[in-house]
Amino acid sequence: MKKIETSILIDATVEDVWRVLSEFEAYSLWSPTIKQFEWQPVVGKRCKVLLEQPNGFKIKMNPKFLVIERNRELRWKGDLFIPGIFDGEHYFKLEQVAAGRIRFVQGELFSGLLVPFLGKLLIETRHGFDLFNKAIKTRVEGNS
Repeated sequence: MKKIETSILIDATVEDVWRVLSEFEAYSLWSPTIKQFEWQPVVGKRCKVLLEQPNGFKIKMNPKFLVIERNRELRWKGDLFIPGIFDGEHYFKLEQVAAGRIRFVQGELFSGLLVPFLGKLLIETRHGFDLFNKAIKTRVEGNS
């Protein structure tokens, strides 16, 4: 198993950050890596998500949404073609660190047979997380 986790501080309320994070139909307007949700995600159900890495690699995943907890966490789990080959449990967490200041955490737990062989992809994924974090910070702080 391999874990990637990044974070950024956002000067806003947890409600403001959640509003942007959960406005799934607007991702195409601001997100550099998560381009589209085909419909409104629901816990326990699958929803197609179009992802684009900074290097231009695009993939449409069909993850199952595990957690959608208002003002706290969004989490889904997907796999590449066949479960157990290359699986990822992606999460976003909102942690209040002070009044009007949130730590936005984005991470993914990777598992499966191919994980040891995909180091370059994981480095690119981390870079994508950083880009997304900066974009959501700009979006939230610009709308607050």
